Amino acid sequence: MSEDIKQEENNLENVTDNKEITSDNIDLNNLSQEEFSKVLELEKELSELTNKYYRANADFENMKKRFEKEKEGIASYANEKFARDLLPVIDAMLMAVNFDASEDEFAKKIKEGVLLTLDEFKKCFEKHGIKEIQTDIDFDPNVHNAVLRVDSENHTSGQIVQVMQVGYTINGRVLRPAMVSIAN
Repeated sequence: MSEDIKQEENNLENVTDNKEITSDNIDLNNLSQEEFSKVLELEKELSELTNKYYRANADFENMKKRFEKEKEGIASYANEKFARDLLPVIDAMLMAVNFDASEDEFAKKIKEGVLLTLDEFKKCFEKHGIKEIQTDIDFDPNVHNAVLRVDSENHTSGQIVQVMQVGYTINGRVLRPAMVSIAN
C-alpha cells in the first residue's frame, strides 16, 4: 500500500512539474466571469499569505535576536551572586593587608601571602568583568554610598575624602556601591 502512495506522489509531482501555472500561460480574455473572479481571489489570497509569511519570518528573526541578547545578558551576569558572596572575603584580605606588621617577621610574611592572594583575586575578578569602583573622582550617587560628611580643607565640596569599603561593578552594573565619606 505504501508503494501505491509513493507512486501517486510521484505522479502528482510529474503533473505539477509539467503544468506549472503562471500568469504568462493563462489567457485572461478566455476566462469566464466566475473563473476570473476566482483568479483574483486566489491572487489576493496569495498576496495575504505572502505578507503573513514575511511578517512571521521577521517576527521569528526579531525573537531570535532578542533571545540571543537575553542569553548574553544571562551569561554575563551569571556569576553575580557568587561574586557578591566573595566580597566579604576580599574585605577581610584588605583589612589584613592594612594591618601594621612592620616589626614582626612572621606577620610580614603572612601579609605578603595575603597580598599575593588578593592580587590573584583581583585578576580573576577582572577576567570575569568585575571591577573596583573608582573613588579618586567626585562623588557619584549611582556608584558611591556616602556614609559620612566631613569638613576638609584639602577637598572641595562633594569630593570623596575617604573610602570605608571598596565598591565593585560587574559588566558595568553595580555589584556593591563604594562606601565613602565626602567633603562638605
